[in-house]
Amino acid sequence: MAIRITAIRLTGGEGHEHITRLWWINPANSKSGDNSRAELVAWIQDEGGKAYVEDARGNRADVGVVTPAVGQKYLRTRADGKWTNNLLALPRK
Repeated sequence: MAIRITAIRLTGGEGHEHITRLWWINPANSKSGDNSRAELVAWIQDEGGKAYVEDARGNRADVGVVTPAVGQKYLRTRADGKWTNNLLALPRK
């Protein structure tokens, strides 16, 4: 199952590491929900979950986990082998 991330909440800053909550939909069954960053990091890393972001033209960027040298793991999109800012372009809640 792959979920599409549809919105984010930032707390304490404007970078990827400040994303604290993410809203999503599962296109396969129309189920939707929201989870904390830590919950989605664990789901992707430990359970093999897949997530992505899609722009208005249907271009897709997969969501991956970033493990910084200092601080907590966070999520960021990756397209064509490069880290991108697609998550930060999503609507804010």
